[in-house]
Amino acid sequence: MKTLEEIISILKKHRDEIKREFKAEIIGVFGSYARGEGKPDSDIDILVRFMEGATVFDLVGLAEYLEEKLGVRVDIVSERALRPELKDRILKEVVIV
Repeated sequence: MKTLEEIISILKKHRDEIKREFKAEIIGVFGSYARGEGKPDSDIDILVRFMEGATVFDLVGLAEYLEEKLGVRVDIVSERALRPELKDRILKEVVIV
């Protein structure tokens, strides 16, 4: 199981490629890993602000790319798609890379 610090390090290492290949302007970790509650079977919740022109293929491609790099299932959430009732909580806990 990876720590939040390891996850952040991996994301930072690949940040330029993520931005270029998947039109991800800003990326961050939220959920159980951001709260220090990640378990071996937890997925990693990733919040992304996509650039104009990004498509669902960018989202799916980014998920596959990050799963390969992190070695665990990831759940990608577009900042634009945040449900209003969850938005404030997620934005308070997200760790931006």
